[in-house]
Amino acid sequence: MSESFPGPAHASDHLDTIVAISTPPGRGGIGVVRLSGSRAREIAEGLVKLARPLESGRARFGYMLDAESGATLDEIVATFFAAPRSYTSQDVVEIAMHGSPVLLEHALERATAAGARLAEPGEFTERAFLSGRLDLTQAEAVRDLIDASTLQQARVAAQQLGGALSRRIAPVKEQLIALIAGLEAGVDFAEDDIDTMPGEEIILRLQNIEAPLWELERSFDYGKILHGGLRLAIVGRPNVGKSSLFNRLVERNRAIVTATPGTTRDLVTERISIEGVPIELMDTAGLREATDEAESIGIVKSREAMAEADLVLVVIDGTSELHPEEAETMDAVENRPSLIAVNKCDLGSDPRSIDFTGRSSGLVVRTSAVTGEGIQELRSAILQLAAGGAPIHETALVTNLRQKQAVSDALTASRRAKEAVKTATPHEMVLLDLYEGLHALDRLTGATTAEDILRLIFSSFCIGK
Repeated sequence: MSESFPGPAHASDHLDTIVAISTPPGRGGIGVVRLSGSRAREIAEGLVKLARPLESGRARFGYMLDAESGATLDEIVATFFAAPRSYTSQDVVEIAMHGSPVLLEHALERATAAGARLAEPGEFTERAFLSGRLDLTQAEAVRDLIDASTLQQARVAAQQLGGALSRRIAPVKEQLIALIAGLEAGVDFAEDDIDTMPGEEIILRLQNIEAPLWELERSFDYGKILHGGLRLAIVGRPNVGKSSLFNRLVERNRAIVTATPGTTRDLVTERISIEGVPIELMDTAGLREATDEAESIGIVKSREAMAEADLVLVVIDGTSELHPEEAETMDAVENRPSLIAVNKCDLGSDPRSIDFTGRSSGLVVRTSAVTGEGIQELRSAILQLAAGGAPIHETALVTNLRQKQAVSDALTASRRAKEAVKTATPHEMVLLDLYEGLHALDRLTGATTAEDILRLIFSSFCIGK
């Protein structure tokens, strides 16, 4: 990378050698201690006794030695990755041993006594970024891959780690740089009769730059829910089948279901995944005039859950006319992401016979919690509504607010440049907006990211990564 980057938050020299336990806390079959830096090999060779010397890209069998007696504590496997062909682009050694916290801490203490420094959270990945091996979107994908709770989250993170988002941005930056170069040439050599670029051509080229950025900005709706998940509240009158639909979506009998209205008194929650999107389902108490104190408390919790949820699923009884309380509930969520399940279709219900005029956001699904009819359509409708119309099978996504803000800033700068061209503003002033857009794209990949932003990003990583 051509830009100079700030150093790590803790060290004045990012070439010093750091060490950390890279496996999760606790006991396990295997534990790994990782070192990175100019003295990684030297320090590692002082911790263990090897059958053969360390060689780059090779695993070596050996023994972990007791610092006091020199006796063997454990059998180990040490792997050496020589710079620059390593995760951090520095010399890296990984020592795998049995996952005893005592052994791992002993190795850590000996490494620090030999001159290594305990790594800060995310410092190995930060060094990969500082060396130019990863850009910032790829570094963030490392964290997303570790935090993934669904296979689709892992797939998208792996694509991002492979540079999917960076590759999508690269041609946009190239077009913007070419436009800047063309305008700069016209300004710098105006006295030499170099033709200035016509306003119509500038606007057309800016529109071509904006088109993929608009798509990226739209992808945030899906990227956000894929990354962070969402909460869905199932609400409605008693005995309309809320808990039965909840059980169908969960695919097991999680909530109690009886023919007696008002069975559910408290919130019942469960986490599911719909096409890789993690969703917290909340089954709520039926909304009606409470008959006792317990039900009254449950109804209050239902209304709180409805207010806090990202999505609301209103369940109504399709075998009868629309009840005033159902109409009131739909009115309450009219301006929020919501959908309607017309349940009990196995009893001959028909949603077309119910008047939703002025009360439906458009997503109405006919379901039967008994037979399972419409459940797959309900899952698809939930995902469609959550994604806000954004493509849901794209892998080059904007997945966090930092990335989204950078794309939005680039679009804003482009729009200002177009307006300036339309009002015959001198190209010197148009260039200011174009450079601002370029800096926004640089922030996306980390080429011009401030030190405090980097510190915030990498501090959210786990230690050892």
